[in-house]
Formats: sequence, C-alpha cells, structure tokens
Amino acid sequence: MQYRERRVKCLSPAGFHDMAYVEWGDPGNPRVLVCVHGLTRSGRDFDFLADALAAEYRVVCPDVVGRGASGWLKNKLFYGMPQYCADMAVLLARLDVESIDWLGTSMGGLIGMTLAAQEDSPIARLILNDVGPVLSAGAISRIGEYVGRMPRFADVAQAEAWLRVVLAPFGALSDVQWRHLTQHSLRPAGDGQWDLHCDPGIAEPFRAAMAGEGGGQDVTLWPLYDAIRCPTLVVRGAQSDLLTAATAAEMATRGPRAPTVEIAGVGHAPPFMDASQIAVVRDFLQRRVG
Repeated sequence: MQYRERRVKCLSPAGFHDMAYVEWGDPGNPRVLVCVHGLTRSGRDFDFLADALAAEYRVVCPDVVGRGASGWLKNKLFYGMPQYCADMAVLLARLDVESIDWLGTSMGGLIGMTLAAQEDSPIARLILNDVGPVLSAGAISRIGEYVGRMPRFADVAQAEAWLRVVLAPFGALSDVQWRHLTQHSLRPAGDGQWDLHCDPGIAEPFRAAMAGEGGGQDVTLWPLYDAIRCPTLVVRGAQSDLLTAATAAEMATRGPRAPTVEIAGVGHAPPFMDASQIAVVRDFLQRRVG
C-alpha cells in the first residue's frame, strides 16, 4: 500500500482546524474518487478499496473533522452537515479538478447527498453506501447508545475485541482486516492505554438533533435526494437497520432513480474490504467510459 498523507486548513466559526486526508494513485490523474467514512470512523477504512483502485483513480480519503488524524472543533456544536460540507468544499478546491466521483458510507453518504443536491455540484457520480433519505429510528437509537461514549482500552487486543462487537455488522472480516481497522481506530492515551481516534464531542449535536426530532422517529430527507441529478448507486447491507429495503426500492423510482446492489451477510455498512465489494464500486464508476 503506497499513499500520501496530507492536511488542509479549514475554518469554523470558532477558528481554523486541520483536516487530514490520505491520497492514493497518480496526483495528476483527473479521475478522482473521494471516499468519506461513517460517523465515528476514519478515511483509513477505505485503504483496501483505495489500494485496489489506485491504478485507475486518484483516490482521496479524508478524515472528517473530529475523527482520525484531523483536528477537533473547539465548539462541539459545530459538528454537523454545514461544517462537514464546508470542509469538503475546501478539500475539493485543493484537489484542483473540475469534477469528482463520491463514495460515502453512512454519514459520508449524507455529506455526498447534500453536496450532490446543490446546483453546479462537482459530483459527477455518487455512491451511497448503506444510507438514504430515510434514517430508521431504530438504527439512530442504536448509534446513539455508543456515539460519544468512548471507552479506554488497556491494550490493542482489548480494543480489537470491542470493535469486533460494535462493528459486527461489517460482516465476516479476516483477522488482518480487523487488525487494520483497529490500528486506525486508536490513539495513545498514556500509561500504555488507548482511546478511540474520535472526539467524544461529536455526540453533542447528534443527541441534540435527535432530541429536536422528538426521538423515536425516522429522519426523512427526500427533498434533498430528489434534487440529485448525477448518476447514483445505492449499496445496501442485506441486514442493514439504517437503510431499509423499502427505502432503497423507493430510491429507484424518484430523484436520480438509483439502482441498489445488496451485499449479503452484511448489515450497516459494507466495508469494501474484499474483491467482490470493491468490484461493485469499480463497475459503477467504469460505466462513465464503458
């Protein structure tokens, strides 16, 4: 795996912060794929996919602010779509290309959906990984139970055991893949202990937003989805509790009329760490030139 680690300065109302990203492939390649992770994850989740596609694409995998190697916001209430979209606009300017393709998992898909819905969006093709315009109340409740409640681990083995439980919906991963996810999920806490590489403060606006919705209700974003005009693909874990089969079916009939590829044996969300899942991404992206 060969990649470049880079950083870009972004701005919130509370001041500047760094956004880290990893870039794969030829830096002069005009075919750019931006891969954006889920709520508590990092861009390194896409290492296997990026390595597989680096001969064809310049693959860029950012750590959304508050995650991974990126900085943390001083004011936690700014963790949300407006800030995430503003940061991504800075990243796209840094990349200096006219258009990009976008693969977003969960939160990363919501960011991509928000950007793709805007007029003159630079997103040429969009892949929504296990997310859509209806977020089920059950999944939101499940996520709310652990987001922000970041445990401290005595060692890496204890952290991996915890991640294997929390990320069990990713499906049947190899020991090597679990080690990779664990390695890039941790930061040293001192005294030989480890914390998750994520600001616990991301939970503050998440819980405030859920309280504002009244709790126990699905979140619906159909107007956003209906505004998307670029070719779009939905990838759904067959056992997903966030994106239901009914919502995916309706997504095929309105807005960009996205078809769905369902991944067996996976819940929320397909991790794109094996050849068959990576092939789904490659096949969709290659339709542009096929």
